[in-house]
Amino acid sequence: MKFVVTGGAGFIGSHIVEYLVERGDSVTVIDNLNTGKKENLQRVLNKINFVEGDIRDYDLLQGLVKNVNGIFHEAALASVQESFSKTKEYFDVNVNGTENIFKLAKIVGAKVVYASSSSVYGNPKVLPIKEDADLNPINPYAQTKLEDEYLAKKYVVKGVKIIGLRYFNVFGERQSKEYAGVIKLFLEKIANKEPPLVNGDGLQTRDFVFVGDVVKANIIAMESSIDSGFFNVGTGECISVLDLAKIMIRVSGLPLKPIHRQALEGDVRATQADIAYIKKLSWKPEIKLENWLEDKISKIELKSRTI
Repeated sequence: MKFVVTGGAGFIGSHIVEYLVERGDSVTVIDNLNTGKKENLQRVLNKINFVEGDIRDYDLLQGLVKNVNGIFHEAALASVQESFSKTKEYFDVNVNGTENIFKLAKIVGAKVVYASSSSVYGNPKVLPIKEDADLNPINPYAQTKLEDEYLAKKYVVKGVKIIGLRYFNVFGERQSKEYAGVIKLFLEKIANKEPPLVNGDGLQTRDFVFVGDVVKANIIAMESSIDSGFFNVGTGECISVLDLAKIMIRVSGLPLKPIHRQALEGDVRATQADIAYIKKLSWKPEIKLENWLEDKISKIELKSRTI
């Protein structure tokens, strides 16, 4: 099979690329390396077609999507805080760039599985969150993801196969500060024998889902007979940021206590996915956050506390 992965040098995209290559698919990656890194693809770089470019470049994309079976669209600007100061750029990349993908998918007849976000829900009224809950984004980044969903519905009506995966907080190897960034930041502090910095009271809750499970959700969605829709990708479980910090400190064995600092603008208070819908695609999360943290922190110990 032949696929294009946008943002394929990024956190989630690079894991999708590795999976596809390892099973023998032909893969083209497009990434402008704004936040993605070529070293994320070092294991497979000689087995893929890597193109440094921008999803806003329609002509470039047009030359890459010919004869492809599907497009995994992961490219986006993803920092909530930065989106307040770069609202126009976020809209241009995340919305106009995404429409380029949908337009070309219609022309070439390719299915698209793309990264939406649980941020489209804003602060939910009911937990866990079902896909038919109200959509009330509370920051510019989340608003671009909602605009993408409107575009998806528009192009589905035109006959394009598009599935949007509403990622909750994705964690794992190579994670960036945008995706489940609190785990990356806490790990860095633990490695330096420093206390984790908790934003606000730390009682905000998150549903953390492992990147390998997210990859499987992408593959299953692409291969599914379902042609369109939006699916939560989470675990159905949640943990407060403060409890997360305490667990990581306990596992490390260090005599530390979390330090609180000012809350962040646009920070959602609570997330927890209802995953009954995506389970109908025979997908379920397999990796537990605490088990992964125990393994990761034990390896930090072995490396003299370096990541």
